[in-house]
Amino acid sequence: MAENINIADADERKKAAPMLFSLCINLLFAAGKGVAAFFGNSNALMADAGESLSDVLTSFIVWVGIRTAVKGPDEDHPYGHGKAEPLASFIVATFLMIASILIASRGVERLWSPPMKPEPFTLWVLLVSIIIKEIIYRYLKYKSKTVKSNAMLAEATHSRSDAITSFMALVGISISIYAGPRYIAADAYSSIIASVIIAYNSVRIFRPAFAEIMDAAPSHELIEKIKSVAEKVDRVNEVEKCQVRKMGMKYLVDMHVYVNGNLSVTEGHDIAHNVKDAVRKALPEVADVLIHIEPTK
Repeated sequence: MAENINIADADERKKAAPMLFSLCINLLFAAGKGVAAFFGNSNALMADAGESLSDVLTSFIVWVGIRTAVKGPDEDHPYGHGKAEPLASFIVATFLMIASILIASRGVERLWSPPMKPEPFTLWVLLVSIIIKEIIYRYLKYKSKTVKSNAMLAEATHSRSDAITSFMALVGISISIYAGPRYIAADAYSSIIASVIIAYNSVRIFRPAFAEIMDAAPSHELIEKIKSVAEKVDRVNEVEKCQVRKMGMKYLVDMHVYVNGNLSVTEGHDIAHNVKDAVRKALPEVADVLIHIEPTK
């Protein structure tokens, strides 16, 4: 039995593996963009490098969050460790907001100082960044739907944000290089616009994480699907209440099931187990179902 539990835990921990891939890519990007920005005299590219550096830290945080969230219940955490996942999303949102403020302040500062013309090679760095970041976004978004992870989806959004800021930097640097001396400040303006986009994405990440922390109900479709499965179980007359909350990448369900009031306690107990087994079999994302048996009115 212990060996089976360890194997199951190992399979759960594999859900965090995509974040290690993201972390390594972000580390390479942060170093490459930073060097290119320094030698290429580009404020927009330096802002982009700063966000890639924050991506390294947030990827690590999300990796730790998911690794923690998939741990099973223990004596101190009888409902599991699922809240670690929205907490990781909170941290990602916070870092994005801080990054947006720092990038905007640096862009404004460069507007008041004599700007330097960016080097053309920085455009190629940004073009490669946009393509790879978009690939990472799509990969993490797909994986987040597979494992039902909002934190991984937050990191995917972070990667899309990085692709957008890289595109804005590409536009700004192109204008600075090819539109003449009058438009050299476009590099700084593009970094300011990018900071606004980053701030917006931080709010988008924060909202679902906050809802999960507050035990907000999931989609009506999921609740109806759970009720439908329960009502098909033999000798179940009706499901009146069905309350669902998200715990990490799983869901916890509380429901009131109405059965014939003349049944014995043992029979009611068996029906409750049958409902629980049916729901968990039909919906693997449901971790547990707490059932209150009621006599049919």
